[in-house]
Amino acid sequence: METRDYLVIDLEATCDDGGRVPRNESEIIEIGAVLVCARTFQPKAEFQRFVRPVRHPTLTPFCTELTSIQQADVDHAPPIPEAIDALREFMGGDRPLFCSWGNYDNGQFRHDAAHHRVELPFGPDHLNLKQAFSDALGTRKRFGMARALHRLGIPLAGTHHRGIDDARNIAKILPFAVGAHPLPPAPTGWRRAGKPRGPAT
Repeated sequence: METRDYLVIDLEATCDDGGRVPRNESEIIEIGAVLVCARTFQPKAEFQRFVRPVRHPTLTPFCTELTSIQQADVDHAPPIPEAIDALREFMGGDRPLFCSWGNYDNGQFRHDAAHHRVELPFGPDHLNLKQAFSDALGTRKRFGMARALHRLGIPLAGTHHRGIDDARNIAKILPFAVGAHPLPPAPTGWRRAGKPRGPAT
């Protein structure tokens, strides 16, 4: 079993449903992270930063509605190089295993770091918890975070599509995804229940 602690990260980024923010120009606007002890699977510390985008500095109405992040939150926030430096300081020289729900956060982090020519503090390793959760269930289906919480009987806490709140929720799924905790029985009607509305993140 993994002996390093886990760093569960969820990112929010600039976006638009009308094409005003091309996918390859999307930028991180929030970093939410929870450091989880590899022995107890309890949260040890949390990190949250808003980030000021530079390619598309004005948030679209779609982005604000989806994430609840306001223009003032990012206008007064540090740019990504400073936010990454703050994350590095938070980690204190340790190299926990970077985890996220799916591969999106991994790709977005590395895209932004490359664009700004800064090095990420956690190295090349990454654990896709969405994949790990499906493997734990023995299915090829992929589940959004909210659906995975429902399967485990864990209520979704906080605001969905906010980096720190989603990181906290994903940290609750982590021990089940990596096999440290046994999966509980499926809730009544699990196979009949439809997917929650909204993006599967």
